[in-house]
Amino acid sequence: MGFLRIRTTVDERPGRLASLAAALAARGGNILGLSVQSDADGTVDEFVADIPASPETVREALEAVGGRRVQVVPATAHELTDEPTRALLLASRLRSMPWRLPELLAELLRADDARWIYGEAVSDLPDPTQLVVPVAPRRAVRLRRAELPFTLTEAARAASFARLAQPAEPSTAERAIKLSDGVEVTVRPLTSIYREAVRDLHDRCSPESRRFRYFTSMPALPARTFDRLCDRSRGYSLVAGHDGQVVAMANLMFTPDPGIAEMAFLVEDRWQGRGLGTEMARMLVRSARDLGYAEVKATMLSDNARMRRLLISLGATLGYTEDPGVMEGRLPVGTMVSA
Repeated sequence: MGFLRIRTTVDERPGRLASLAAALAARGGNILGLSVQSDADGTVDEFVADIPASPETVREALEAVGGRRVQVVPATAHELTDEPTRALLLASRLRSMPWRLPELLAELLRADDARWIYGEAVSDLPDPTQLVVPVAPRRAVRLRRAELPFTLTEAARAASFARLAQPAEPSTAERAIKLSDGVEVTVRPLTSIYREAVRDLHDRCSPESRRFRYFTSMPALPARTFDRLCDRSRGYSLVAGHDGQVVAMANLMFTPDPGIAEMAFLVEDRWQGRGLGTEMARMLVRSARDLGYAEVKATMLSDNARMRRLLISLGATLGYTEDPGVMEGRLPVGTMVSA
């Protein structure tokens, strides 16, 4: 038949592995790979073997020597790579591209499907052919593998692998950026100490700037909205300061859409057109990437020409929504145009 991946649950008894190997050898099998994993009801032995016998014959042979829940599926020569080496190579790719976490988890566990899921509380699913890997309190990756149930060992591997895609939040260090006219501003994470400064920013912004940000000429930012912007479980926000004033605010909000965050900006009128919004947008996209998001979107009024130009300069794709007065830009974080 060729290469087969064979998995069986066994009792922890001396000589059990030898019995399984002998049963495969008796059917002409050459064992090329072996792993031993823990699961809820025993030890799982997994073989990759080159064997001429049919899957049904292999199943019967292993059951005869004490194997339980024997599963036999086709394998390829590609699966004969050294597992620790393969995991390290995938980890290296993940560190440089954390937004590809679902895809790389699928490679690690040879899953059929992997995708982001969101919810107030992410928990394991009862179906053994599905595995939920938490990434954040309300964000996880769900893996599906139809033919082979996931083991506890694989769940532990996936959880450890996902931790490589984090930090839990972006760096809190401040950063000085120089604008197109040579003026320097300092960008810092938004915290509650900037409540009054952000209120003053709103007071200095024109009604049109506030309308572009909030879709209404909001004269003041409600306290509950400011608190939400400071909540790191809901998003990540930045403020830009100059000469003791906050002159711009950029917000990255986590959304219910799998793998997608949303960004928005408020820049004081006299600071617009000087490159500040673009620099803060790049910082937000990099933060989204470091948090494991795959895409950033922005929703804007269709007459917000400045925002349209900003997104196009980053490499975003623009399109209209169901509301003809509203547009949406979408930017895969791995394709942002460099400065």
